[in-house]
Amino acid sequence: AKVKVFNGDGSDAGLAVNAVRCVAKYLFDCNLAGEEIEIETDAGVLSLAVSSFNNKASSVALKLNIRSVRKKTIEIDGVGREVNLVNVGNHHCVIFCEKIDDIDIDALGATISEKKIFDGSFYLGLVRVVNGSTLKMRVWGAKGGERLACGSSAAAAAVSAIKNGYCASGSTITVKLAGGDLFVTCDGGVAVDGACKLSFEGTAEI
Repeated sequence: AKVKVFNGDGSDAGLAVNAVRCVAKYLFDCNLAGEEIEIETDAGVLSLAVSSFNNKASSVALKLNIRSVRKKTIEIDGVGREVNLVNVGNHHCVIFCEKIDDIDIDALGATISEKKIFDGSFYLGLVRVVNGSTLKMRVWGAKGGERLACGSSAAAAAVSAIKNGYCASGSTITVKLAGGDLFVTCDGGVAVDGACKLSFEGTAEI
């Protein structure tokens, strides 16, 4: 299959991990594909694996390549702050901090946008380390503001946590987002897994 994903404003969403995982569920549930699925996206061909129950996909795992990981110190409100810049098909700025729910993520996202760190759109992830296998995360997109969930952001958070020594490489890291949990395993590449559920059905005139 080939997929192109759009934001609510009609702009190109680029790589959209959760959207592609949901497409894989649709293909499997409709008997259009088996448990191993390849889907072409703007970020290349992605490999997905379906776990099923009663012939319906219950969860879908997707593999991504880690293209780059680096640290950078930027000035935020007059204070130098270390951020993690990760590319897993989308650009991500990951910041580890406490009390992530108290931060004005829209204002912080706008501030980082003004730094012109990335050439184009990016995602900001605020991450609190709960323990060596669990992260709590809020996500903000340069297009659309705060998100309930973002698969590539969860991947970037896990990659950054390993890079900073908070989590171990090869382990499965639970990333807790407002929209639900994702499970990320990093060992060379990065795999994002999580539940996929049917929300609604309907018809659309195209």
